[in-house]
Amino acid sequence: MNEWLLPAAIGQFEQYKQLGEKAFSQLTDDQLFLAVNEETNSIAVIVKHLWGNMRSRWTDFLTSDGEKEWRERDAEFKNDLQTREAILQKWEEGWSCLFAALKSLDSQDLGKTVTIRSKPLTVSDAILRQLTHYAYHVGQVVFIGKMLAADNWKSLSIPKGGSAAYLAAMQQVEK
Repeated sequence: MNEWLLPAAIGQFEQYKQLGEKAFSQLTDDQLFLAVNEETNSIAVIVKHLWGNMRSRWTDFLTSDGEKEWRERDAEFKNDLQTREAILQKWEEGWSCLFAALKSLDSQDLGKTVTIRSKPLTVSDAILRQLTHYAYHVGQVVFIGKMLAADNWKSLSIPKGGSAAYLAAMQQVEK
């Protein structure tokens, strides 16, 4: 059943992790903590939220609800991280939890039922749910980073106006 899903999902999660890291690397320490206004989150807060979500969802993934009793979701949106190192520690801890859980699964597990906030989902659906959630937040990190770095930003994909050059380079690789 969907033997392709696990390796594809792991690959996509790895790409989003790398995308976030490439964004972090282009920012100063101060920029990681900057919130544009009271209603927005800094990159540090987004990372803290991802960390809390990943730990909750992927700890005992097959055997307990993905919304753990010990999770303090509201606290994830209070910035008490003080350094780049603290941000990166949370980032690594969250992703490590996710990858350990995914790598413990096999294709037979994909049809099993898990719960998130008491809602039953197949393992496949839960994986896709979390993939889209994390892509959303990593996209926020990249967008905020791009705004803050401004002219110093180095594109993480095809830069504006670079489609033709990219296509030509890909055609050369194929030859």
